[in-house]
Amino acid sequence: MGNIVAIVGRPNVGKSTLFNRLTESRQAIVDEASGVTRDRIYGKAEWNGVRFSVVDTGGYAVNSEDHFEEAIRDQVLIAIEEADVILFVVDVITGITDYDQAVSEILRRKAKNVIIAVNKVDNHQQIPEASYFYSMGLKDLFPISAINGAGTGDMLDHLVKTLPQKTYEEDPELPRFTVVGRPNAGKSSLINALIGEERNIVTPLSGTTRDSIFTRYNKYGHDFLLVDTAGIRKKARVHEDLEFYSVMRAIRAIENSDVCILMIDATRGFEGQDHKIFSLIERNRKGVVVLVNKWDLIEKESNTARNFAETLRAQTAPYTDYPIIFTSATEKTRIFKSLEEAVKVYENKSRKIGTSKLNDFLLPIIENTPPPANKGKYIKIKYITQLPSGVPTFAFFCNLPQYVKEPYRRFVENKLRKNWDFTGVPMNILFKKK
Repeated sequence: MGNIVAIVGRPNVGKSTLFNRLTESRQAIVDEASGVTRDRIYGKAEWNGVRFSVVDTGGYAVNSEDHFEEAIRDQVLIAIEEADVILFVVDVITGITDYDQAVSEILRRKAKNVIIAVNKVDNHQQIPEASYFYSMGLKDLFPISAINGAGTGDMLDHLVKTLPQKTYEEDPELPRFTVVGRPNAGKSSLINALIGEERNIVTPLSGTTRDSIFTRYNKYGHDFLLVDTAGIRKKARVHEDLEFYSVMRAIRAIENSDVCILMIDATRGFEGQDHKIFSLIERNRKGVVVLVNKWDLIEKESNTARNFAETLRAQTAPYTDYPIIFTSATEKTRIFKSLEEAVKVYENKSRKIGTSKLNDFLLPIIENTPPPANKGKYIKIKYITQLPSGVPTFAFFCNLPQYVKEPYRRFVENKLRKNWDFTGVPMNILFKKK
């Protein structure tokens, strides 16, 4: 299971800048309410060979006139509960504020690993001022500058040593199918429909984490681990908190799965929260099956399902090659087809293609449709092979790999998908120097 690092702190201390640096991205934080981050962003980071997820939270504030502040504050508290390590960002220029004290008091009460990142230490003269933040009672402190990277290396060295080592006792040979989705999409109903009636053939396994329940599903000729993430803590007061909490849980479950069964609510459509979870699945290179649940509640015409599917694929483009199943968990309509599709996707994810077959099929196509010339230089692809990897990964060896652009990557990927079945599986296309 992957580790989660949450970045917390009051508004405008540089949390988003630090997030972008850790994830090596330029993803801007949506700012719609007085400088407060409202759109939650999740990213992957790696340091010294250790990978972990990073969650950027909004600014913790109290007694604000902004009606969004209460929801943001609750989301920060959720992040603190769920994260393995907390990066508590403060501002060396403004010093310790009442908001900083409020956050530090919360963190001291939690049995969590906390690192104070004293931000905006842009020169050596400010380093002694950073030590003043030790007075908040948290021992691990690093002066950094998120904007230029100063000090972040030492902080990350300490962070990756602090991350817990997570192991599992479940059978590693069994595929893991994880049911994910936003609250009230029907995850619990699906799980109950699949395993609730014949529990004698469902075996609970050890190694269960507090956010996922691993159940061995071995009926109708199938044998895999079904991961239930339906047990979401209820936060009735603020619905947005519940959705944020579901994504925190989904991060962990997705990272430890082979195939994700993403459930969406047909009555609400494919909303922003669904898209975030879908992006997490794709970013983690996991297989995906999309279940459009509560289809029995939709008024249908002749092309309702087809139009819904086309709209959904348009929203996830350019990744559109995945199965979509219209189900009703309460009516038990096509719920077992979802498992059959998950098994197929797992097989697609594990598919190996011989080098001779790849070259016999692709080289004539590449000869007829070569990569566009760049700066008067022609790209010649010599041969193709599949690399050993957890997801289908194909290496195209050529003379000028740096000149191959994204449209041509998609072109050869589509050819591979058309000739071999990789439905539901993200694919890696690499161009390497021969």
